[in-house]
Amino acid sequence: MNITVLFPTSTEARHFSHPAASVAYCGVGLTRAAHATTRLLADSRPDVLILAGIAGVYPGSRLQVGDTVLVASEQEADLGFFGKDGFRHLADVDIDMEFDVSKVRPCPWLTGQEPLPHAHGNSLNAAMAPFAPTAGIDLENMEGAAFFHVCLQENQRFYEVRSISNRVTLDEEAWDFDASIRNLAGGLHEFIDWLLQAG
Repeated sequence: MNITVLFPTSTEARHFSHPAASVAYCGVGLTRAAHATTRLLADSRPDVLILAGIAGVYPGSRLQVGDTVLVASEQEADLGFFGKDGFRHLADVDIDMEFDVSKVRPCPWLTGQEPLPHAHGNSLNAAMAPFAPTAGIDLENMEGAAFFHVCLQENQRFYEVRSISNRVTLDEEAWDFDASIRNLAGGLHEFIDWLLQAG
């Protein structure tokens, strides 16, 4: 099985090495993630593509700093505009759209048998955006929705693994970078070993 793990940054890949997986980088943000994912599929088309990185956790989620999860769905949460009543997501606007702008994009490859818990993610270019919809959402990141979109459009088998480094808050508090990056590597190893056994 040809597995590629795509990291936003080399820092997030610092503790990861697996004999069955190659490593690639996309950069931070939705635009870079979309471009790198498209190029990777055009150039090498792996059997399995995994996006892996750190993320923040929203208040009210059952998850906490230190957890490592599989992301079951992503939404591009800051796609929309401001009006007199606040922020409106483009998917909620009552106009005829030529293209799909749905909020939630699921990962169809998850079965519930995986060794990591599932979570739901918001992807935003502006971290901690106060207007983002968070009902039923666990995590905040900057790449997942673009990665999901490209993989779904190209019928690529894909997964997203995130390790929680911080709480999503406007208060200043330290992010647990090193521990979360170590947890990310451990979660990736566990998940890839499970993939190789499950087929």
